[in-house]
Amino acid sequence: MAKEAPSDVPEAIPHMESHILKELAAHRAKYSDRSGGNTFVPPLIVGVQGPQGSGKTFLTSILRDVLQAPPHNLSVAVLSLDDLYLPHDDLINVAASHPSNALLKGRGQPGTHDVPLGTELLNKLKRINDPSAAGLDLELPSFDKSAFDGEGDRVPHGPMVRPPIDVVLFEGWCVGFYPISREELERRYAQPVKGLEDDFLQRKGYRLEDVLEINERLKDYVSWWNLFDAFIQIRPPDNHPYTYIYKWRLQQEHHMKARNGGKGMSDEQVERFVDRYIPGYVFFGDGVVEGYEEAPGKKVTPPWSGHGLRIQIGETREVVEVSKF
Repeated sequence: MAKEAPSDVPEAIPHMESHILKELAAHRAKYSDRSGGNTFVPPLIVGVQGPQGSGKTFLTSILRDVLQAPPHNLSVAVLSLDDLYLPHDDLINVAASHPSNALLKGRGQPGTHDVPLGTELLNKLKRINDPSAAGLDLELPSFDKSAFDGEGDRVPHGPMVRPPIDVVLFEGWCVGFYPISREELERRYAQPVKGLEDDFLQRKGYRLEDVLEINERLKDYVSWWNLFDAFIQIRPPDNHPYTYIYKWRLQQEHHMKARNGGKGMSDEQVERFVDRYIPGYVFFGDGVVEGYEEAPGKKVTPPWSGHGLRIQIGETREVVEVSKF
């Protein structure tokens, strides 16, 4: 029996639902137009990006339930960037091998994810509906953020997905972020961070060479983004691009600790945790819309260009504006 759709959904969900259904119809039509009877329709892979605490994980889970319920009855898999974090021991090793880079002292930034695992999973999901790959059940990873006093660790087993799959939702804070040129990185590093202290990057101990290291690591993620068909971005208002993230992420941690007996980060740890993410938004976040410069003078647009939905939310996560990109 199909699971019923949630009766009371957040106001962002109908916009997301409509976007997915439109993109899925076009995706299916593209494959049905191809000659030959052996062509399979791969899942529509949708990137979902939003900052910490914005509700992207919650919205993605509700969206999955809505799409799987009547009248749509779709098969939907959800893969979270957070579940691709390296195991705890490997996160410790990354931090130890970059002792001067404050951005790598814990999970978060590019360089703290299991890139080979993510590549393997995305490529298998892309071909999961291929009849020649019959029986390709796939176990997705799972990461417990409350383990090791909030440092987190991968758990032994995650959810299983089985073909056929209609839609894959891949959600995460830096999904769709692209590296930038050294010249542009240096220019942005010299600018104040909007809404935060003018010397935010320097005061937090984030050196130019630290950000350059993250920029280099981010290049490994581009092959993931190349597999996406569509995109949904959840973003704060332009006049508060970063300050609300601290409030949202703190609420999220309090909610988690209330459910698990108090395991997780202190308020001070949450603030330091969010601090590490802010450079990602400052330097790489606009790549979701603009893509990146692959070589001097050679601009590459994201594969989801023309297939993106942007939902701007306010301080209490209410929908402020909806647009396409």
